[in-house]
Amino acid sequence: MAGNHLSVLAVDDQAGGCSAIFMMEAFGLHAKGAQDHGQALDMMARERFDVVLLDIGMPGTDGIEILRRIRKSHPETGVIIITDYPSIESAVECMKLGAMDYVVKPFRADDLEDVVLRAQETIAKKGEQVGGENREHRKESSRPIIGKSPVMQKLIATIRRVAATDSTALIAGETGTGKELAARAIHDHSARADNDFVPVECSALVESLLESELFGHVKGAFTNAHETKKGLFELANHGTFFFDEVSNLGLNTQAKLLRVIQEREYVKVGGRERRKLNIRFIAASNRDLKEAIERGAFREDLYFRLNVVPIHMPPLRERSEDIGLLVEYFVKEHNAKYDGNAVQGISEEALEMLMSYSWPGNVRELEHLIERILVLEDCHTIRPEHLPPFITQRKAEFQIFSEDGLSLQQVEKRYLQYTLRRSKGRRQEAADILGINRKTLAAKIKKYGLQVNL
Repeated sequence: MAGNHLSVLAVDDQAGGCSAIFMMEAFGLHAKGAQDHGQALDMMARERFDVVLLDIGMPGTDGIEILRRIRKSHPETGVIIITDYPSIESAVECMKLGAMDYVVKPFRADDLEDVVLRAQETIAKKGEQVGGENREHRKESSRPIIGKSPVMQKLIATIRRVAATDSTALIAGETGTGKELAARAIHDHSARADNDFVPVECSALVESLLESELFGHVKGAFTNAHETKKGLFELANHGTFFFDEVSNLGLNTQAKLLRVIQEREYVKVGGRERRKLNIRFIAASNRDLKEAIERGAFREDLYFRLNVVPIHMPPLRERSEDIGLLVEYFVKEHNAKYDGNAVQGISEEALEMLMSYSWPGNVRELEHLIERILVLEDCHTIRPEHLPPFITQRKAEFQIFSEDGLSLQQVEKRYLQYTLRRSKGRRQEAADILGINRKTLAAKIKKYGLQVNL
C-alpha cells in the first residue's frame, strides 16, 4: 500500500476495532486503538494522527458530537466513520461535518483499505473537499478558480453564464484539473446558492446500496430497513447535485438516472409515491464519454441529457502562464495551514522550470509539490535545488539547445545524444522519434562518434 507514512487511530469498543488495527499494520501503517471516545480524545491531545476510524454508534456518547469536537480541535486529521449499517442521513450529516468516508461493519480488509486509500488522496488535496456545518462556512472554504490565461478567462466567463441558468452541465477534463471546483463555482453563483451542493464520487458508490443511497427507502423495503430514510436526491432538492466521474456508473444505474433527469421525479425504494424534484444536475468525467458510448459502456441518451452545456477544464500544460499565480496561492494557503510564513516566493529560474514541465497530474500535482516543499525544505525562496530531479533534469536537458552561436551540426549532435538518452539506447525507438530509419541513425552516430552504452 502506497503512502505508508500515515498514522491511524481506530476508535471502537468491539473486536472489530482490534482487527482494524491489525489490518492497518498489515498495510504498513502505524496504528493505535482506543476503547471509547474519551480515550480517543485524550490520545489525540497527546499525539498527532493523520486518520481516525471513528465508531459513531458506541454507547454512552454522541458520536456526531465527538466528530464535531475532532474536526474543531484537529481540522488537519481525516475522519472515517465506522457504522453498523449504512444510514444515509447520518452519513450525509457526517460528510457535512467534514468526515471523509464511512465503512460498514462487519468490514473486510479490502473494504478498509479502499476507504483509507481514498482518505489518503483526500488528505493530499485538502481544501478541494469542502465541509462544514453551514453554507456560509462552505463558501468561505471554497477555493477561487485561479488563472489569467486566455483559456481560463474564457472558462470563468462560461461558468458565470452557465450559473445564471438552470441548465444541466457536463464538465470534461483530466484528473486534477479542478472539475469539482468548477461545479461548486456554478452552484455558488447560481440562484440555488443558498441550498445544498451535494457531490457524489461515482466510483465510491457501492452498487448494491446505490439505489437506496440516491432515492432513499421506505420502512421494510429490505432487510435492516427499520425506518424510512431520505436519499441524496431528496437532500439535494432545490440545490445542485454533482455526479463526479459519471462514467463509473453501471448501465442499470444510468437508466434510472436518465429517468430522474427527464422526469424530475423519483420513487423511494420499496415505495409507490412519485416525488417531485427541483434540482440541478452537473456531471463530470475524466474519460471520453463518446468512446465509452462506442464500447457500449455509457448510454448515448444519457450523454445527450447531461451534455446540454459542455465545459472543458484545460490541463495545466495548456496554461503554463498561470503557474506563477497558482504557486503564489498555494504557498500562501499552506503557510497558513502550517501556521508558518517561511516561504515567501519562488525564484525566476525555478518558476521557469515549473513552466516547462508537462504536469500529468495537473493543478493537484502542483499543489502537492508546493506543500511537500513547504513541509520538507527550510527555505525562504523556492529555488531549483528544492525541486525534484524529474523536473530539474528535464529542464537541464532542454538547456543544451539554448546556447548562442551553436552550429547546425552541434545542435544535431546534441539532439541525437538527447534522443538516445531518452530512448535508453534503443535505436529503433530513437529513429522513430527522429523520423528517420535505423540506417540513417547509425550513420549519424558514426559521423559524430556517439557512444551508445545505455
